[in-house]
Amino acid sequence: MTSSTTATTPGRQESLLGTLTVIPWANEPESEADAPVTPFLMVYSLGDGRDGPEAGAEAFRGELEKIGLTIGDRVADLARETRIPITLLVEAEQAVLNMPFMKVQCPVPPEWEKAAHESGKAYLICALRPWPEAVHGKPVGEERLRAFLADEEMVAQSAHCLLPVRRVRT
Repeated sequence: MTSSTTATTPGRQESLLGTLTVIPWANEPESEADAPVTPFLMVYSLGDGRDGPEAGAEAFRGELEKIGLTIGDRVADLARETRIPITLLVEAEQAVLNMPFMKVQCPVPPEWEKAAHESGKAYLICALRPWPEAVHGKPVGEERLRAFLADEEMVAQSAHCLLPVRRVRT
């Protein structure tokens, strides 16, 4: 089970985007010999923007395209495509995601943080399809998360990228 975190901004009721929410999870390999654990983050809207869910999805698409992400199955590697202004800091069981139109601090489990530090990256999905049922403060079960992620249309209507994981330097 995982929990979502809301990225709130002043005046979100007036915003076309509405409430953007972030949810972390990690894949679980079948055995030790399988591929390493991959940490994931997904940004999605609750669909509560000023002009409704469809307008919010189009506004979200516009923000993503403005910063250089494409919608579809292409995965941008932001370690190579440094012109895209998205950063991820992971420390003390927190993931801090910065995008030009949102900043959010999201609690992550210790195994998520460990996987992020070991791999040096996290997989970010920005879903255009609203998910109003997955609200902040209510746990999202694995089955609900899998059902949302398994929808081929949702995957095709999302931006995908690998984010380098930054750490606090001491």
